[in-house]
Amino acid sequence: MKTAHDLVTAAKALAQEVPLDQADEAIRTADVLIDVREADEYQAGHIPGAIHASRGVLEFRLSSTPELSARDLKVVLYCKTSGRAALAARAMHDMGYLQVQSIAGGFDAWVAAGKPVAAPASPSFD
Repeated sequence: MKTAHDLVTAAKALAQEVPLDQADEAIRTADVLIDVREADEYQAGHIPGAIHASRGVLEFRLSSTPELSARDLKVVLYCKTSGRAALAARAMHDMGYLQVQSIAGGFDAWVAAGKPVAAPASPSFD
C-alpha cells in the first residue's frame, strides 16, 4: 500500500520544480501563479499575485474557469513545503497542461528567504 509520502515522491519525480533562486523569474514569466494550500493558509499570507485554488478542488476550478482552461498556460504552483504542489502539478499534467512548475520548498522556503508576502490588512477599529 502506498503512503502519502510515496505519492509525493512519485509526483516530484515527474514534476518540474523551480529552485527558489529562480522562482521570481518563473513567476514573472508565468501566466498564472496558483496557491494550492487551504483557504485559511492563503488568507494568512501568500505570494503576491497568487490566486487560490486549494489542492482538493484544483481540477474542478481549472475545469470551470475559462481563463484557466488553456492547456498551454504557463503555470507556477506552490503550497507550504512543496508536496501538495507536486501532486497538483501531476494532476495538471494528467489533465493535459503542458507548462506546469512548482516552487521547491514552497511557501515556507519563500518566507524563510525574506521574499514578499501579501497578507490581508487587519481591520482598524479607530
